[in-house]
Amino acid sequence: MTTIEAPRRPFDAVLCDLDNVIRFYDTTELADLERAAGLPVGTTESVAYAPETDLPLLLGAITTEEWVESVTAGLVGRVPRARARELATALARAPFRADEVVVELLLAARALVPLVLVTNATLDLEDDLETLGLTDLADHVVSSARVRVAKPDPEIYEIAARRAGVAADRCLFVDDRSENVEAAAALGMSGLLYRDPGDLRAALERLRVSSSVSPAIAAPSPSRRGSPGTPG
Repeated sequence: MTTIEAPRRPFDAVLCDLDNVIRFYDTTELADLERAAGLPVGTTESVAYAPETDLPLLLGAITTEEWVESVTAGLVGRVPRARARELATALARAPFRADEVVVELLLAARALVPLVLVTNATLDLEDDLETLGLTDLADHVVSSARVRVAKPDPEIYEIAARRAGVAADRCLFVDDRSENVEAAAALGMSGLLYRDPGDLRAALERLRVSSSVSPAIAAPSPSRRGSPGTPG
């Protein structure tokens, strides 16, 4: 009797970014404030996400309120201090939402392999996940603010692989930033540069066809994408 073996899985864990893959920000109010202040739209974000301002936040060295003060200081000279703080606060408090299609795809994948969120985040991440209703989305969460190392540093990927319990070369890494995907690939991970839910579905479909018994990875409906927030 011939035994037919199921095809080997293409990967044994999914490591996934949060911002601009799962979570999207709405910076409409901030853009309106920038126009009213006579600034090009995006000015506040360019100041806020400059490495010297953003990295201390992402490494857990400062709080969000301290980051707001840094952003405010960076805008002073372009606008009065009161307006600068208004802009910085609007960015920090920008509303956000989760892409339900992406969440569904990841939950289906998690039924087959471990799922780890790997995100450049702030000390507020746990509260943010609770707000989104995603506290239990993943098996593990690797936050730069907690482990004190940020993408694309190789160490954060290694931490995530260990928490998933698989070798680095058996991980699929998903991120919207090419430098983060390239860093994962340098460790032997399969990299997916995310652009829309179709990208993710195509990658995760390989899990379904390689498993003899598995839930379907549902086709995504059109996604409603928000504006970029903190690169995660």
